[in-house]
Amino acid sequence: MARSGSRAGLLGRDNECRALEDLLTGVRAGRSGVLVLRGEAGIGKTALLRYLLDRAGCRTVRVAGVQSEMELSYAGLHQLCAPLLVGLDHLPEPQHDALGTAFGLRAGHAPDRFLVGLATLSLLADAGGNEPLVCLVDDAQWLDRASALTLEFVARRLLAESVVLVFALREPIADEVLGSLPALTVTGLTERDSRTLLDSVVTGPLDQRVRDRIVAESRGNPLALLELPRGLPAAELAGGFGRPDASPLSSQIEQGFLRRVQSLPAETRRLLFTAAAEPVGDVTLLRRAAERLGIDADAAASHADAAELITLGTRVRFRHPLVRSAAYRAAGPSDRREVHKALADATDAQLDPDRRAWHLAGAASGPDETVAAELERSAGRAQARGGIAAAAAFLQRAATLTQDPARRARRAVDAAQAKLQAGAFEPAAALLATAEAGPLDERGRARIDVLHAQIAFAQNRGSEAPALLLAAARRFGRLDVALARETYLDAIAAAVFAGRLARGPGLREVGEAARGAPPSRLPRLPDMLLDALAVRLTDGYSAAAPMMKRVLKGFCDEEIPAQEARRWLWLASVLAADLWDDERWHVVATRHVAITREAGALSELPDALDSRAAMHLFAGELSAAASLVEEVKTVCAATGSNPVRVGPLGVPVWRGRDREARTLIDAILSEAVPRGQGAAVTVAHWYHAVLCNGRGRYAEALAAAQEAAAHQREFSTPRRALIELIEAAARSGSPDLASDALQQLSETTQASGTDWALGVEARSRALLSEGDCAERLYREAIERLARTRVRVELARAQLLYGEWLRRENRRVDARAQLGVAHEMFSQMGAEAFAERARSELQATGAKVRRHTVATPAALTPQEAQIARLAGEGLTNPEIGARLFLSPHTVEWHLRKVFSKLGISSRKEIHTTQLEGEATSA
Repeated sequence: MARSGSRAGLLGRDNECRALEDLLTGVRAGRSGVLVLRGEAGIGKTALLRYLLDRAGCRTVRVAGVQSEMELSYAGLHQLCAPLLVGLDHLPEPQHDALGTAFGLRAGHAPDRFLVGLATLSLLADAGGNEPLVCLVDDAQWLDRASALTLEFVARRLLAESVVLVFALREPIADEVLGSLPALTVTGLTERDSRTLLDSVVTGPLDQRVRDRIVAESRGNPLALLELPRGLPAAELAGGFGRPDASPLSSQIEQGFLRRVQSLPAETRRLLFTAAAEPVGDVTLLRRAAERLGIDADAAASHADAAELITLGTRVRFRHPLVRSAAYRAAGPSDRREVHKALADATDAQLDPDRRAWHLAGAASGPDETVAAELERSAGRAQARGGIAAAAAFLQRAATLTQDPARRARRAVDAAQAKLQAGAFEPAAALLATAEAGPLDERGRARIDVLHAQIAFAQNRGSEAPALLLAAARRFGRLDVALARETYLDAIAAAVFAGRLARGPGLREVGEAARGAPPSRLPRLPDMLLDALAVRLTDGYSAAAPMMKRVLKGFCDEEIPAQEARRWLWLASVLAADLWDDERWHVVATRHVAITREAGALSELPDALDSRAAMHLFAGELSAAASLVEEVKTVCAATGSNPVRVGPLGVPVWRGRDREARTLIDAILSEAVPRGQGAAVTVAHWYHAVLCNGRGRYAEALAAAQEAAAHQREFSTPRRALIELIEAAARSGSPDLASDALQQLSETTQASGTDWALGVEARSRALLSEGDCAERLYREAIERLARTRVRVELARAQLLYGEWLRRENRRVDARAQLGVAHEMFSQMGAEAFAERARSELQATGAKVRRHTVATPAALTPQEAQIARLAGEGLTNPEIGARLFLSPHTVEWHLRKVFSKLGISSRKEIHTTQLEGEATSA
């Protein structure tokens, strides 16, 4: 493909080479760069990587994906990072431990894959600190899933590090790999360049029609142009006899390699078979295996034709990945079993037991319990170092090799559970079908029910899951009381998400089933939680309130194991919100966030953050809530999850941003309804009512509040909707509706007995009262709410009291209340409610200027988030760990913050600068 005078010696690749040179220019100037070279097999992606390698002039690391290693988690990442592991000890301890465990360098629990991603980011960033670092990943389509996700995670966060990351990715591919990264599609050569390249490799006569056909069939693919002529006899080249082969181009190329492999001497072919089955490229291992097969590796590899296909140097290298696949395909079943057996015998059982087990599985001709048991042990080791996908592969292969039907079914269930944890839902369901065909005991059937439910919940939160979990809980009830009760709790949690849209048993039915759970002999907090929730869903709020209060107190006051706390604190937050207990809600939500962050449990962190953000919203701390919402977005982007989330809606609603809020409401309703997420639908309608009440659109607020309040068995939100319904109905001339809603509200607020509950009841009752009774109730509401964290409720009480005083023609008194409400709303950034208070103040004859929120407008959301964390005293590494950025990128953002705010150090960042303090305009 070389041509004298062409750019970099690559024929027809000027644009691609220029893009790679731009990456090198940027990294030398301290900027990171990422690029995915996409194209079909043989199009020249590897040649472009070699070009970049030759011109880097700095430190380089590289790896190539291997198809047979796709099930071995972190295999590709380990090869890429191996030269950099000297920097492992410089990483923060959680990152050090996560990466070390993933690579099998230390024992430990399975690491969170996002901590592994952050550790990899830090490792690459530190390596690029002294000199630029260029990372090359060839055949990225064959990376194991864990490595591919980790490297995509890292690539999305490279910004101010001197690191370049370039992937070569074959298309078409079944899964969208690295789809979020900048890409350059490498296309075929022009016809002129194709003819030039073809002529450079054909030494004999070439019929013009054959030339035209080869150029047309190759579609400019360089490897095809180089290899297709080699597969044609001289007579065909010279005489122009056409080939009827119409297979895809990559298949044609591979067929050409296949023919070349098949034409080799028997001993050379067997060497290539063995090398193709050994994915690491370990030349020493290959020589040991060849010796067991009676092959002289050097003599076999020295054959002239073989030298063009494989090289034995410090590593085993095939000329092209298609040579490897062609060689493996050329081997018959007995040949494959023979080479895998030789490789297993040559692999050190102490140093690499898992790869040895994999080769033993490849050598098995039928069921083999010894090998299956070894694969099962390998799965345990893989799971311990965070290789869930590898564990699933080992277990699936173990199930295939198991003779005993009952044992095979159990292993299939284990494999399904690992597949589910790895996010492979369809393979998990297929394995469950295999398991269901076998003889399972009651525990095994219950596990299958749980896994079916978890698959349904993961794919469509809260719709079919409750019924499946109830079935599993009933089975467990005869086998394991503790496990049964925990499964009933899981069913309740799933039913909470499903709410009004449950397909199958709803909240009441789940509660009734949970009340039938076998009693625990030594009740723990989760047992008390289950009993309280079951009573709440069956006998109602008032009957359950005392039990709920005791459970919530226990979660706040007692020491709870971290793993147990992570699992159940979300439900404790649900209880706290339902009980109008702002203090304990604050305690459990804050603890939940801290525990999940410390554990690196990022799949659980968004729900914890959402709960804490909701508490900040009620406290009127809109900027703090917005910061947590941004963190949720960061975590969800890191995990690749995209569930319906209502957290982002709260900030624009309380700020009165009508267009933004309505867009989010419409999006939530359109997504949540088909997914069966009834709780999200209820929250969206409630927020719609709040938005409209803030802007004085009471008829619209009433309709939205009625929708939100329609299902009172749901937790917390329907009661908050009653508050909005009462205000909207009272303001729009529907006192009967308001009175009915007040009666419903009072049943729960009286049972709760907190200042928050009794304060909003008094405020709502005052709206339907007159004279001294109304004034007394407004004053009670203000007095009670002043003792809580919920400042937004206090400000609303003062606004309503001021509006009532103005209508009573007590203008001076009204100005005092409306002035306080206006100031509070303005400081919060609750613009719509602040404007409502300002209009009322003007109606009293007061002169008041509209308040605007002074925010550092030039700061992006991420810059504001970083500035806020820096102002709280977090270091750059701590901020990076929180937001999944490298410390270098955090520093880069902070320099921009300093410039925009006109400050010179983080000590000058004040919270008030970022909270949006009010100024007169």
